[in-house]
Amino acid sequence: MTAAALHDDAQVLSLGSPELDIAWVRTLVHSRYGFTGEIAPLTGERDRNYRLRSDADGARYMLKVSHPAESGLVADFQTGALMHIATADHDLPVQRIVPALDGAPSFVADPGDGQPRVVRLFSYLSGLPLPDAPRSATQRLNIARMLARLDRALQGFTHPAGALELPWDIQRADRVRGLLVHMADPERRALASRALDRFEQTTKPVLPRLRSQPIHNDFNIYNLLVDPADTDRIAGILDFGDMVHAPLVDDLAVAAAYQMGTGDDPLDDLVAFVAAYHSELALQPTELDVLFTLITARLVMVVAISGWRAARQPENAPYLLRNNPISWARLAACERIGEAAAAAAFRRACGIA
Repeated sequence: MTAAALHDDAQVLSLGSPELDIAWVRTLVHSRYGFTGEIAPLTGERDRNYRLRSDADGARYMLKVSHPAESGLVADFQTGALMHIATADHDLPVQRIVPALDGAPSFVADPGDGQPRVVRLFSYLSGLPLPDAPRSATQRLNIARMLARLDRALQGFTHPAGALELPWDIQRADRVRGLLVHMADPERRALASRALDRFEQTTKPVLPRLRSQPIHNDFNIYNLLVDPADTDRIAGILDFGDMVHAPLVDDLAVAAAYQMGTGDDPLDDLVAFVAAYHSELALQPTELDVLFTLITARLVMVVAISGWRAARQPENAPYLLRNNPISWARLAACERIGEAAAAAAFRRACGIA
């Protein structure tokens, strides 16, 4: 399987988004949203993001200019989800869509290179990035509960883009197998290959029978903000750019992959995390049985896709590879635990025989 099979339009994965002239961005904001102010670029995996501060009232916003290779349908999926969440659970700390002067939640603009891009303006969420905050068990449990609330809010939302084959979709984790050849370390390559074998043999056949819905699909620590005055409180959920319609348990698997430890008993953190999610949104027995293999599949995707992309975008490598060292350690820890032991522990923690 080639890398292009990861997405119908492989450019979204393999190419960084071209830089934009800040003067063009400033003119765009003024003409379409009616204000001027400070503009500062932000980091991003594929899109061009900017923090804005209005000269008129000091209000802050986040402007997102999508990757030119990304479908407008995919951007509309994300926009629609945020609008749905605003109605389903208004207190969830997600960004709100700020309409343009003509009332449009998004529009297409060409910066002059013949590559139109989807443009959206969001409210700005204040808070401390979770990687910069002290960690605690209470905070970890609150992350799980917040994800469950988000998943519950997304129930009932439908969009045609949900059926597209998008990057980072665990349902298709085995499609990164072709990227393993780029791993120089044979032991790591074998570790990743064994995890994909288990996914293909025990979990992939089960996924079509599980309940599914739109999911965030990237609930990692870099997409969460906490309250600086109470770092156990989750203050913001960012980046709906990897949304997909998938088994509900996939969302928990993604989040859990970033919460497990790597010490003598790495399952402890996972068990508590899963139980906290279950307390807000009850999990089904079959979901608990496949969860651990989904977690390991996500970890393989992290090291495979990020490593491949970093080799092609060396200027963005630190950002792309930020999760790789800990992901390798977690993957090794998962193999020590074993899927049967993990499934039994998850069931016990959730009170399911």
